[in-house]
Amino acid sequence: MKTKSILFPLLLVAATASAQNKDWPNIKKYEQANSTVAAPEKSEKRVVYMGDSIPDFWIGNDPTFFADKGYYDRGISGQTTGQMLVRFREDVINLKPAVVVILAGINDIAENNGPSKLEDVMGNIMSMAELARANKIKVVLSSVTPAAAFPWRQTIDPKEKVKALNEMLKAYCDKNNFIYLDYFTAMVDENRGLPTTLSKDGVHPNLEGYKIMEPLAEKAIAQALKAKQ
Repeated sequence: MKTKSILFPLLLVAATASAQNKDWPNIKKYEQANSTVAAPEKSEKRVVYMGDSIPDFWIGNDPTFFADKGYYDRGISGQTTGQMLVRFREDVINLKPAVVVILAGINDIAENNGPSKLEDVMGNIMSMAELARANKIKVVLSSVTPAAAFPWRQTIDPKEKVKALNEMLKAYCDKNNFIYLDYFTAMVDENRGLPTTLSKDGVHPNLEGYKIMEPLAEKAIAQALKAKQ
């Protein structure tokens, strides 16, 4: 019995890892939902929110924000920018949005898929932006939201890398006429993290956090629709 109790969790972990390896970017997550999305109407200003757990959990925290606006949530919890880049065509381009709002990078800093250089993280985000531009999709690049520590990776101090990646994102937007959506400044506390009023774990926003993000996102989308990109 003792051997079985030890082996079972090990087998479960192995099975989970095997499933992830077969669909590393998790393209299957939205495959069925994407198949039901009709072509946009001529007057429709469709928006796809692409990213990690922060977009992923957004619709659950505030479904009214996404209702009847042509907003599509295509976030996947835990994902790094490399995974998002692989699924970008299926989850963004093929939906033919007018605008894509990309929020990515915090899981790369957390080393969810192993260590990575910020230049490579930025390269993945740039590739997504360039793919969008090539397909006549307006681009909004979001700042990484504040995080002073990771509950699941306590040996990593993310603060300096978050700052550096946000500086890279803003410089890239300024140079390429993309819209930079600055969540960080509106949400950061004195410890360079998310305050307890906006998050339970210091990384993921609660409803109050999303309520700060929502008008900023809508303002950035309106700017992107008017911009010559």
